[in-house]
Amino acid sequence: MTGWHLPETFRSSSGEVRWARLGRAGQPPVVLLHGTPFSSFVWRAVARALASRYQVLVWDMPGYGTSEKAAGQDVSLAAQGRVFTELLAHWDLAEPSVVAHDFGGAVALRAHLLHGARYRALALVDAVALSPWGSPFFRLVRQHPDVFAQLPPALHAALVREYVTSASSPGLHPAVLDQLVQPWLGDPGQAAFYRQIAQADQSHTDEVQDRYGEIELPTLVCWGQDDTWLPLARGEELAARIPGARLHPVAGAGHLVQEDAPAELTATLIGFLEQRG
Repeated sequence: MTGWHLPETFRSSSGEVRWARLGRAGQPPVVLLHGTPFSSFVWRAVARALASRYQVLVWDMPGYGTSEKAAGQDVSLAAQGRVFTELLAHWDLAEPSVVAHDFGGAVALRAHLLHGARYRALALVDAVALSPWGSPFFRLVRQHPDVFAQLPPALHAALVREYVTSASSPGLHPAVLDQLVQPWLGDPGQAAFYRQIAQADQSHTDEVQDRYGEIELPTLVCWGQDDTWLPLARGEELAARIPGARLHPVAGAGHLVQEDAPAELTATLIGFLEQRG
């Protein structure tokens, strides 16, 4: 599985960020945010489809994908919200539309509510936004990160593969699974995997979840009906908390809607974004 490359770099407050721009400058801007333990790679099909009519920006958060991974790095949700705000300023975008998956949902929400980031519209896809959050496995590792960090590499690799696999309802193509797991292998990758989980702190969504009623943006909440990490009921609650938000369940899709139903997700996003002008 080749052809996904982030050629640009940005030096953020939490390390070097890799990013890319698809589509033509001058088209309406759309920024895509990935979640954990993923990278911008999960957006490849959607990004390429959107690029026919939008200027699409994708990036790997610090500590993820091809962006910098370093000991002592701050990859917390609070840090990612700041980095996203820095990146928006670097891109000099005037109110882009934002599409955010999983942990990226919380990043986008914090940037908007706490750091003043302005969006034209916001689409939240199986977003981490309400407590309690995280799969049972995620919560287990969060309680014992030092123990899991000492796993032999082969056992660690098998664990990550099973974890990532569980995010899909119909199952991932082997080549896709390999690409999603690869950034977490080797000494830097294994350390980064447990670092991001160890720094996960529910208080970072607790800070903002009571403010969702303040959101005045056109908002779409898109959710895989078969999501076992964050059940559909969480999406229903999130949509109910944001004034005017519309909920779109996706049948047959798990947490990784981008992989399970890319065509339906793309069509839904285009319909939503086109309504915003």
